[in-house]
Amino acid sequence: MKYLFDFILALSLNGISYFVASLLLGNELTLGQAIFIGISVVSLGALTEALGGPMWLIVLIPFPVGMGLLFSFLSVSVPLWFLTYITTLAIYTVIHIPMSYFFQFHSLIPAWKLS
Repeated sequence: MKYLFDFILALSLNGISYFVASLLLGNELTLGQAIFIGISVVSLGALTEALGGPMWLIVLIPFPVGMGLLFSFLSVSVPLWFLTYITTLAIYTVIHIPMSYFFQFHSLIPAWKLS
């Protein structure tokens, strides 16, 4: 049950990262699209983990999927898309720090355990 809760929390926080980054930069990513990207990225990471992939692969696999989905949903220039993605990663990292340190929640960035 804890894994399911952590999985849903990771989906939500990942999707929120994409949505907030899009809002900050004035892009038109909907909440549904952001949650879809979050579901895709976290599910691929979880699937890679379930198949016994090494930690570097668990962290690496979701990147191209998130980048591709964000690019297809935004329909903006490459520099604006890249800025949105970098902003998403920054927000994601800022969310990860307190979640990992205070709540021992490491599903956001599994290889970066702060507690």
